[in-house]
Amino acid sequence: MAITRLPSAGFSITIRIAVPADASSIGRLTTCVGESGAIVTALDVVDSDPTNVIVDLTCDTADANHADQVVQALSALDGVDVRKVSDRTFLLHLGGKIEVASKVSLRTRDELSRAYTPGVARVCQAIAENPADARRLTIKRNTVAVVSDGSAVLGLGNLGPAASLPGMEGKAALFKRFGGVDAWPVVLDTQDTDEIVQIVKAIAPAYGGINLEDIAAPRCFEIEARLRDALDIPVFHDDQHGTAIVVLAALTNALRVVGKQLADVRVVVSGAGAAGTAIMKLLLRQGVGDIIAYDRQGALHRGLTGLNPAWQWLAENTNRDNYSGDLAGAVRGADVFIGVSAPNLLTGDDIATMAKSAIVFALANPDPEVDPREARKHAAVVATGRSDQPNQINNVLAFPGVFRGMLDAHA
Repeated sequence: MAITRLPSAGFSITIRIAVPADASSIGRLTTCVGESGAIVTALDVVDSDPTNVIVDLTCDTADANHADQVVQALSALDGVDVRKVSDRTFLLHLGGKIEVASKVSLRTRDELSRAYTPGVARVCQAIAENPADARRLTIKRNTVAVVSDGSAVLGLGNLGPAASLPGMEGKAALFKRFGGVDAWPVVLDTQDTDEIVQIVKAIAPAYGGINLEDIAAPRCFEIEARLRDALDIPVFHDDQHGTAIVVLAALTNALRVVGKQLADVRVVVSGAGAAGTAIMKLLLRQGVGDIIAYDRQGALHRGLTGLNPAWQWLAENTNRDNYSGDLAGAVRGADVFIGVSAPNLLTGDDIATMAKSAIVFALANPDPEVDPREARKHAAVVATGRSDQPNQINNVLAFPGVFRGMLDAHA
């Protein structure tokens, strides 16, 4: 079975199987899974008797169709009875991934009187007299709103607010795990810029910071700018600023590995949305040699018409030689490729045309712009956005710590 996509823990399944109690049964199962292109990650014996053994076999597959193919291959083996298949990703999400926990025990009547009525009234009055005390006496000091309209969910597009919720829950869990920050998803059933700005301004008093997430470009630029002007708390668009921070950090290290300087390299960025635009602006501020921005319109260059303001700015401030060809031509001779766009745009042969000691950051999720296995044959440093591949570049490397610092500094 030819599988070109990479097996991933994101498509991990556990299959409960009954097999004959003989010396070869377990080996046949693992061999079948391997020949199907999946990776066995666990095998547990659940029960056994003189005639049968029941096992839970866990494996990583490439996607839902591949998982079905693995199950079908196992079912076709003589004497094998597939009893149940569990998708481990969906199991992890059952009931959501976060919850509210009380910091006070409320064990006695006295504690209840202080935490709630009548004692809480004194605290409300104190904040009314001095609003700055809200940061000291409420959750505001350590709480962030993770705001999305669902218009640019991961690399999947406009899925809407309800479908964005699993991602926002995950973001909140990462805030807590890596920054000790209490974050809560706020998914909005509107994609109107004015309404989003108005709603976030209205809920802001409860939060110490706003993290905008998965809002499509170019609206995200205006929303962020207007909220930053209107609010006295940090407004951080993770798709822009978080991505730019981690890409610059990774590129700094990668250039050190290959012995090149940022001022001397030519960078090709595939994807001129929120992430790509922020990456390019930060690289320009750091003194990058040259950048070619590539998106649906092709290479952004001077003379290209019908561009939105963000793309027009890029066309005027990048692409020194005014290149106007395709993506494969843009990477020819380039030192660095950064992808924040769509899967399978380049091949290993394209990477082979890059400069010596090339750097490839193929960050589209879940499938990169180029197969990292092919890219590694030609590039010196290869990174993806995936947790199951070496050199993962992901916003989680930045945003929990950035917000931890901003909250602690009362920014």
